[in-house]
Amino acid sequence: MTRAEDAVRPPGSAALRLLAAAIVVVNGFFPALWILLTSLKTESELVRQPITWLPQTATLANYERAFTDQPLLRYLANSVAVALGSTVVSLVVAALAAYAIARLNLRHRQLILGAIVASSMFPLVTLLVPIFETFRSLGLLNTYTALILPYTVLNLPVCTLVLVGFFQGIPRDLENAAMIDGCTRLGALWRVVVPLAAPGVFTAGILAFVNAWDEFLLALSLNASAGMRTLPVGITLYQGEFTFPWPVISAALIVAIVPVALLIALFQERVVGGLTQGGLKG
Repeated sequence: MTRAEDAVRPPGSAALRLLAAAIVVVNGFFPALWILLTSLKTESELVRQPITWLPQTATLANYERAFTDQPLLRYLANSVAVALGSTVVSLVVAALAAYAIARLNLRHRQLILGAIVASSMFPLVTLLVPIFETFRSLGLLNTYTALILPYTVLNLPVCTLVLVGFFQGIPRDLENAAMIDGCTRLGALWRVVVPLAAPGVFTAGILAFVNAWDEFLLALSLNASAGMRTLPVGITLYQGEFTFPWPVISAALIVAIVPVALLIALFQERVVGGLTQGGLKG
């Protein structure tokens, strides 16, 4: 940053930016930190007055209860299967759709993109009844398919829009060279375009995974059997009619948060790069 640029900035702008960043960080991390601290407290300490911020006698008994009071491992396995399945299908279909929009000479391309955006604006609750009736008539309730297919449809708009921006930034000459060497158009897509658009693929994949991991309404309605519940639904079962074991619920929430946190931490640079590059290219 040059001295001239510094001179035109209003006084206190750096402090305001720092304050805004601090607000964002606190808003994002404080709830998770509070849940973690709550999971390490006993119930008696949790209701003690005045409130203690740090656990005076940290305990892991709540995590043990989280796995024994409910089949948490089963809920975790169901969530992993559903989220991974819907992510893979979403990326495959979105890549085909994005390639068609970015490369083929489609008429009314902007109208198609507008329809994709509009399709993501319908409230999920308005789609619940037709989705439920469709899967009931097909005999697919209480199966992984009952969640993977709707999650794929819900994730397609954002995945497609992210990938379109990346595919448009890849030179056509690379695909043409691959097709001259014997690749089909689909072969050029999977062997050339998709690897070059890896940041966008990672970004779209993580967005799809997190959306499927966190979804509650469809999971509650379509997979009601005990063996097919996902984590968001299973965690609600820890509370009783008159009791709310918040330390145990917090421990279960930490178990649900950790996989997503690790996923984002591992691919943080790719996700941030994918979001910024996709925004510039789109």
